Amino acid sequence: MEHGSAKWGNVSEICRRYCAKQYTQNLLLTQHFRMGLDGYKHKRNLNVLVVGGSGAGKSRTYAIPNIMQCNCSMVITDPKAELLRKTGGVLERNGYEVRVFDLINPETSWCYNPFAYVRDDKDVLKLINNLIRNTTPKGAQSSDPFWEKSETALLQALMLYLLHEAPPEEQNFPMIMEMLGSAQVKEDDEDYQSPLDILFERLEMRDPESIAVKQYAIYKQAAGKTAKSILISVGVRLAAFNLKQIANLTCTDELDLYSIGEKKVALFCCIPDADTSMNYLVGMIYSNLFQTLYYVADRKYGGRLPVPVHCIMDEWPNVALPDDFDKILATMRSRGISCSIIIQNIAQMKALFKDSYESLIGNCDEFLYLGGNEKEGHKYVSELLGKETLDTNTYGQTKGRSGSYSVNYQQTGRELLTPDEIRLLDNRKAILFIRGERPIMDDKYDLKKHVNFRYTEDGGASPYDYAKTPLAHDDLNIDINRLDDYELLSTEDILGE
Repeated sequence: MEHGSAKWGNVSEICRRYCAKQYTQNLLLTQHFRMGLDGYKHKRNLNVLVVGGSGAGKSRTYAIPNIMQCNCSMVITDPKAELLRKTGGVLERNGYEVRVFDLINPETSWCYNPFAYVRDDKDVLKLINNLIRNTTPKGAQSSDPFWEKSETALLQALMLYLLHEAPPEEQNFPMIMEMLGSAQVKEDDEDYQSPLDILFERLEMRDPESIAVKQYAIYKQAAGKTAKSILISVGVRLAAFNLKQIANLTCTDELDLYSIGEKKVALFCCIPDADTSMNYLVGMIYSNLFQTLYYVADRKYGGRLPVPVHCIMDEWPNVALPDDFDKILATMRSRGISCSIIIQNIAQMKALFKDSYESLIGNCDEFLYLGGNEKEGHKYVSELLGKETLDTNTYGQTKGRSGSYSVNYQQTGRELLTPDEIRLLDNRKAILFIRGERPIMDDKYDLKKHVNFRYTEDGGASPYDYAKTPLAHDDLNIDINRLDDYELLSTEDILGE
């Protein structure tokens, strides 16, 4: 009786079926296996689940090599800005426009304004829902959803007002905070009208059917004390936008997410590894990104982006993604979008998507295991590998006057690798699963062998510094003799005066 047919796949044979002839047009998974970017050719998506504990080489053997391939646009979650520092120079050398959203040093970051990607009322509702989810502490369970729903109604009213009534330069979260500041409530005077009440009253006179007015009316149904509590809750939730650095960061938009699928762009989202309090902004970027890329692909290019987009999500659990991320992952392939989900263990995925984590794993046609020290992970990989059937011989001998000798042939089943053997996996090795193929054990990718290695920080190049300025202010020279018409208002700031 056969107990299983599992066996190791031949990495060279499998690679020949999937790789592209041009080396740079591949996704690098191990030292000897690469996956071509043309999904229509090999009928596999390019979504990769990368699992590896601390020190297993998630960045060095997977993220950095695939950034150095320079074969598509990239959106990269970058803890500590390590990937930017090491690979930014390579990307610029290969014609990329490098954009940086930096929560580590906000004063030098490119600006991001979520309002820039709101096209209609439906987008406002999506953005507010995403904001509420991203600013709610993980694991927080509210027994009464009233407060969250009330906050949502108020925020929707404010954002819809700005969308329909304010000029583009005022459509941002700092303006939302100013509007909240004008929404006083007096518990002992139910007839009191705050400046915000008057603003919406005037809008109602002009446009009684305004959706902003309707949402504000929902909020105003609350009594004085309750309304005050709702205002306080919203103010606390959005308190970060009162910080000057964050207000400046979100007052306008420079990321231009619309163009990422149209030309080679590398967007780095740099997040601090020790403080996740502001990471919800990156979560909002991803929500806007998928929404925007789908819109551009469907409305402008017939369903597929001209330049593929690869999202490299290092430390994936640190950024809150849309609740329907599993559905996004299942449909992005046809638009030319792919994701690499990089985590330390399967338990992190279970914690974030309790009911749909298996769907997330199932929508990744490639699963790269780099090693780790998590018991459940060892068991999970062992079960994926399956069982092989072994032929065993049993020898028996009886001594004495009527002695005998016997040989029994039988088959038994054994895991291809037991959980204990997976725990002892050589740190130089990786296990790769491709949908529909035998599992592969191969060497992890050697970064030093890549043709672009010498242009990285590890290869001896200077660290990439996106914040450097080529000219200081006092280096700006204007020859006034060449100007046809000018008026000199003051000489106080002229050097030498």
